[in-house]
Amino acid sequence: MSETNSAAETAAPHRYTAAMAADIEARWQDFWDAEGTYEAPNPTGDLAGDPELAAKPKKFIMDMFPYPSGAGLHVGHPLGYIATDVYARHQRMTGHNVLHTLGFDAFGLPAEQYAVQTGTHPRASTEANMENMKVQLRRLGLGHDNRRSFATIEAEYYKWTQWIFLQIFNSWYDAEADKARPIAELVEQFENGTRATPDGREWSGLSAAERADLLGQYRLAYASDAPVNWSPGLGTVLANEEVTADGRSERGNFPVFKAKLRQWNMRITAYADRLLDDLDGLDWPEAIKLQQRNWIGRSEGARVEFPVDTAGGITVFTTRQDTLFGATYMVLAPEHDLVERIIPAAWPEGTHPVWTGGHASPAEAVTAYRKQAAAKSDVERQAEAKDKTGVFTGAYATNPVSGEKVPVFIADYVLMGYGTGAIMAVPAHDARDFAFARAFELPMRCVVQPSDDRGTDPSTWDDAFGSYDAKLVNSANDEISLDGLGVVEAKARITEWLQEHGVGEGTVNFRLRDWLFSRQRYWGEPFPIVYDEEGIAHPLPESMLPLELPEVEDYSPRTFDPEDADTQPETPLSRNADWVNVTLDLGDGAGPRKYRRETNTMPNWAGSCWYELRYLDPTNDRQLVDPAIEQYWMGPREGQPTGGVDLYVGGAEHAVLHLLYARFWSKVLHDLGHISSAEPFHKLYNQGMIQAFVYRDARGIAVPAAEVEERDGVFYYEGEKVSRVLGKMGKSLKNAVTPDEICAEYGADTLRLYEMAMGPLDVSRPWDTRAVVGQYRLLQRLWRNVVDEETGEVTVVGTEPGEDTLRALHKAIDGVGQDLEGMRFNTAIAKITELNNHLTKAGGPLSRSVAERLVLLIAPLAPHIAEELWRRLGHTDSVVHQDFPVADPAYVVDETVTCVVQIKGKVRARLEISPSITDEELEALALADAAVVAALGGAGIRKVIVRAPKLVNIVPA
Repeated sequence: MSETNSAAETAAPHRYTAAMAADIEARWQDFWDAEGTYEAPNPTGDLAGDPELAAKPKKFIMDMFPYPSGAGLHVGHPLGYIATDVYARHQRMTGHNVLHTLGFDAFGLPAEQYAVQTGTHPRASTEANMENMKVQLRRLGLGHDNRRSFATIEAEYYKWTQWIFLQIFNSWYDAEADKARPIAELVEQFENGTRATPDGREWSGLSAAERADLLGQYRLAYASDAPVNWSPGLGTVLANEEVTADGRSERGNFPVFKAKLRQWNMRITAYADRLLDDLDGLDWPEAIKLQQRNWIGRSEGARVEFPVDTAGGITVFTTRQDTLFGATYMVLAPEHDLVERIIPAAWPEGTHPVWTGGHASPAEAVTAYRKQAAAKSDVERQAEAKDKTGVFTGAYATNPVSGEKVPVFIADYVLMGYGTGAIMAVPAHDARDFAFARAFELPMRCVVQPSDDRGTDPSTWDDAFGSYDAKLVNSANDEISLDGLGVVEAKARITEWLQEHGVGEGTVNFRLRDWLFSRQRYWGEPFPIVYDEEGIAHPLPESMLPLELPEVEDYSPRTFDPEDADTQPETPLSRNADWVNVTLDLGDGAGPRKYRRETNTMPNWAGSCWYELRYLDPTNDRQLVDPAIEQYWMGPREGQPTGGVDLYVGGAEHAVLHLLYARFWSKVLHDLGHISSAEPFHKLYNQGMIQAFVYRDARGIAVPAAEVEERDGVFYYEGEKVSRVLGKMGKSLKNAVTPDEICAEYGADTLRLYEMAMGPLDVSRPWDTRAVVGQYRLLQRLWRNVVDEETGEVTVVGTEPGEDTLRALHKAIDGVGQDLEGMRFNTAIAKITELNNHLTKAGGPLSRSVAERLVLLIAPLAPHIAEELWRRLGHTDSVVHQDFPVADPAYVVDETVTCVVQIKGKVRARLEISPSITDEELEALALADAAVVAALGGAGIRKVIVRAPKLVNIVPA
């Protein structure tokens, strides 16, 4: 401590300092914990409490689940947590029963990678990280109901994650009812014959394996052999959403390849329409809604069947069925199941040499090309590459409208992940098809009249012509003609024809794919599934839940050369034979039998798909959530037709992954009658990011930001010049500032105020440690306005304040209240600062009524100092549940406003008038004013323009 500071504190021993802030904050945090200040009562059950509080309007406020990182928090992390805390505190003070808590999303890859590196069990490192994070968060004074906190790695929690998986596994989507129903109802339909089996056999005539396979085609959770994103470097498969735009793993940045593996999937595609439609009723940022709509990717078109002599037919989905007459070849994705069935033993006579890739037979050509395509990511395959690649399968299909034989190719620009994995190629009117046709010397036919002067011979064109406004040409057979029709009418006409002839139908397609739900990891929820000796999957009965994660010696899946696509997953659980191979009685009448457990684990998204429900009823070991409790906190109500959390705050980076998955799980649980809310989160708010300057040396290596010196606008580290850019804050960038540092130097209330005052909550902003002191001084001035720094005595008096102070006070109350309700925390702080400055300049002791309302105004933002001052003002009850001040409207409106009177655009008078004056009254006052009369000099008046209460413009005759 400097001598100056030491002397100042001796002279003013009761000054608000960092040391005093630390003492105040620790004391009140202990008090809040001991008193259960933030405990929100449920209407019933174990957490029922004060019935008067439970009878108030409810507010359920949530932050996105934090992951307990070993690096701890930097000052960027608490931005959203502080914001929701401020909002929650204001809601309590405005008469609400507020549920606000925080748990931990603790399964996942980082802890497992740390375990692999150090030999530390993932649970040990994760729990240590959680304890550190809890200490850091507590220091911020967050008003959480700690009774409701949990971590996803607790068996009491993931028991219900597993239970939900079983509900999804034991359900199917009934398209007629437009909802999920128990799989037992589907079995009943097969048994009684109201639903036929695909081959017409009776249900009783199917083997156990055949029944399991058939039901797997309907279940909302199912295992299948399907193309997956395989990352050898991670040793696991990834969902589409976990693969970056350049075809690498989101975690670790490893190459990702296509492979075919048996994996668990969630049939989220069954809910595509509802996931789209219900977005309209949600109070979410439009940008997030747009991202979800684009990800779901609904498009209307037609399914068309192209017969193939050797294998039935190829089904394509197209949004431009009007161009069917222009389809001159077809392309299958290299992974398409039909490929093996349609390739002949030898090349057909007359096969163009360019089509064969130089191979002696179709089988050799296809095998070689498939290997080449597997080495590319989906993004690389979809890129507009200059050279198009592919190979002829040796098979021909028949265009159903023209009757022409068209060659069938495989090419990597067609993906299994969209449509049917097959396209009809219309090269004259599609850029990629045009380039492919040119490369392989394929025919092109113009069927959409060009609007320019290129003519109708595509062989003379430089590029494809695509338009939605043109007329159809060259599109007729003996039964139908589209010639001369516009696109919309032609699409309707050809769709009707396709349906009449049984070769197609109008349909809707989605970009959304089923959710890949398996991970070849240890640190995740075990699947409550076992396989019998025939390989049939059986769900564990509820009585066997939770299926706990076993101890293993080696936590890592087997990893491979990141570039080696010809590898297969090997999971950590598969190496624990005693856990994998078990004898169980599943209660299905079969008695004890030998089974093999599923050795994949669930993805880390599983635990965060439903955690909002656990917050409601965290001690319930009998059911997922008590229906009355769920209805109270999340049920549908006016303005919230699908129910859900009242406010959910988190980063925009979760626009698709977490939010889409959570919405899907909620809809399934709603359909099955377990919850009343069909949506998990009614209002979503995306906070911005706290950024920091990153300093790099000549090698591009980040250097410690705290040790950089600035001289004349140039930055130096250890005498060497360094560059500076604004970017993320993080330990690896050596620019992280911890909340602990700021709390130690200024106190938590100062940190809270600074983060809220930096700018609008939804905008990213740069951190500047030097600017923190501004909010510290605000709190010091506030303290001095109530407490004598020398004696520690409260200085307020009982007299009533003057008119100016009342007006300043009530304007602040009105503005701050509106700003806190609207989450405009930066402007709320500005108004409090303005009021506090007014009171400081006014001099003299504060009126008690003013001091108390000032403390209540700042209480949501700086709760510790507010609690301390509230107690010093003589109150024995906590400030947390006090009523927020209410403004007197008489003082909110300015007593008078200045009206400018202009003649020919020049100001001739200024009038002090009531802000509520009418246009007629103001006009009369202006025309009667002596200065105005003199300026007119007896001239007539052609026009008077009045804009009460601020302006009168007079136009002389």
